[in-house]
Amino acid sequence: MATALVSLISGRPVKKGVSMTGEITLRGQVMPVGGIKEKMLAAHRAGLKTIILPKRNALDVEDVPEEVRKTMTFVFVESVNEVLKAVLEKPAKSTKKPQPGKKNGKSASGG
Repeated sequence: MATALVSLISGRPVKKGVSMTGEITLRGQVMPVGGIKEKMLAAHRAGLKTIILPKRNALDVEDVPEEVRKTMTFVFVESVNEVLKAVLEKPAKSTKKPQPGKKNGKSASGG
């Protein structure tokens, strides 16, 4: 949910093929969750390749069958900032050029 809100506000889309799970504290820490094996199998069936998981769930990945693990890239995170760096597209470079005679959104003639 936090990623969706940041994506909306920043205008930066979420990368394709990414799955994530975890709980976020009010201080931005990513906390572990249960059901990792089932979630990874579902992500595999859906064709997702990059999986963002809480660092404290790293050992749970061993429960996922090796043939499934080999098709995925796992990113283990501790903070929401790490999540956002991993999943949001890079900001697009602005190609807008300032228009001549305009200052702060108003025309030079004061209109």
